[in-house]
Amino acid sequence: MPNPGLPEPTITLSKTDARRFLLAHQRLWPPRGLHCKNGILNYIRHVGCIQFDPIDVVGRNPELVLQARVANYRPNLLDELLYADRLLLDAWDKVSSISLAADRPYFARHRALMLQQHGDASNPPMQIAHQVKEAILQRGPLSSANLEHRTTLNWSWGQPTRLGRASLEILYAMGELGVHHRAGTRRFFDLIERLLPVELLAAPEPNPTDEEYQNWHVLRRVGGLGLANPSAAEYWLAILGVKAAVRRATLTRLVEGGDLVAVAVDGVPGRTFFLRTADLLTLQAVRTGSPPEPQAAFLGPLDNLLWDRALLRWVFGLDYIWEVYKPQTQRKYGYYVLPVLYGDRFVARFDPAFDKLTRQFTIANWWWEPGVQPDGAMEQALIACFQAFLQYLNADRVRLGERIAGDRTLRWVQA
Repeated sequence: MPNPGLPEPTITLSKTDARRFLLAHQRLWPPRGLHCKNGILNYIRHVGCIQFDPIDVVGRNPELVLQARVANYRPNLLDELLYADRLLLDAWDKVSSISLAADRPYFARHRALMLQQHGDASNPPMQIAHQVKEAILQRGPLSSANLEHRTTLNWSWGQPTRLGRASLEILYAMGELGVHHRAGTRRFFDLIERLLPVELLAAPEPNPTDEEYQNWHVLRRVGGLGLANPSAAEYWLAILGVKAAVRRATLTRLVEGGDLVAVAVDGVPGRTFFLRTADLLTLQAVRTGSPPEPQAAFLGPLDNLLWDRALLRWVFGLDYIWEVYKPQTQRKYGYYVLPVLYGDRFVARFDPAFDKLTRQFTIANWWWEPGVQPDGAMEQALIACFQAFLQYLNADRVRLGERIAGDRTLRWVQA
């Protein structure tokens, strides 16, 4: 349904303009154009955050996001920025996310809300909080497996959780602990004052009023994708106090203040989208400049470009659902299917598998998007993309799964 009460669009984009702007904004026009840790920092500064998810089929989501954008990306680059340089932070934004450590003061409201919701001294996890912090102080960074408090209680999604883990999670949410490092999916927590500079921890909330906070976080979230749809509920998660009516009012206020521009997209009637005024230069560049030579990229299921699945259908014509939580019998494609970008369109999707012991990468299944006829240029771009992907995984070889071993359109895979 159209969004009432929003400013009238002052710019109309063709779908081609919209696609190319989104890709340029997401540093995918062309892919793998960023370099080293500075490239990672610049990208995260630009979009605000990237989503964290612990599922690791061919890397976790942040690693998949970055391998599509950073040349010669290796996972140790992100680990260094998080756990050695401390320039990035395991944090909470849209959901569990990775953001700049320097952004921590902006989330004081979230930490205060966690204190309000969970910090009562009668709350069982808080009853042992002092003991947990004392154990970390004396023994160094600890995970829930290192704590003796193993009584269980109902926790997130009604799942039973050990009391020690619940206490760690609450202290982390309130900002008293931070993630010192990860070992696989296991987090080791340390006192936040041992991880971040005192001046950063003492910095005041930069947005003292509700309206200032709403302006800041809505503007930040628009930049997370680049072209924001006010009706995409999941896109706007975790902006405190900003439900639909407040979101519309905030978007309007940001347009009136010159920070956002309202735009329409040809072929998407009745919809108003928003982009940051600061990003108009990117839009101008993709409208007037020559497009780069088409290259290919594989995107993770929670990539910023895929945050709004309706926009993905409207602008790119890609109907994509992350099926990881669906029962196997209900999956149309597979458990952890990756979309394949080529130039400014999605041309395929595939079901990957990686054996970390043998270093063998397998394309278990592959689906071309409707109407795609691969030619020599596309095949060469896909070969180059696979070579970069194998290097990122430190994989020795690639093979086709049984379902597609005889597919003549995939003969280039092992070329």
